[in-house]
Amino acid sequence: MARILIADDSIVVREYIRLILQRAGHQVIAEAANGLDAYQQYQTHQPDVVMMDINMPGMNGIETVKKIISTYPDANIIMISTYGLKHLVFEAINAGARHYITKPIDEERLLDSIQNTL
Repeated sequence: MARILIADDSIVVREYIRLILQRAGHQVIAEAANGLDAYQQYQTHQPDVVMMDINMPGMNGIETVKKIISTYPDANIIMISTYGLKHLVFEAINAGARHYITKPIDEERLLDSIQNTL
């Protein structure tokens, strides 16, 4: 079981991910709708894994990864991206993200990415 932070500006996506994670026995300890909130939630909860959307208002997912990794170099961050944003995924991986999945989110792929990241 992992303690997980979900960062996505879409409440529908957050609810869907939470449902998958809870069904698999993981604990969603916090959610964030933007990058700054995600960083603050990370500081507060220090989760085992962060599910981070690339496209968020304000501080985007890549900037947030850089900010989290600069303070917490061992952070386990999995990027969530739409298919057309693959170039941004590689930028996020270079910034310190450990893994990525694409939307639409596949349950098995999501759970595998957490397993592989941990």
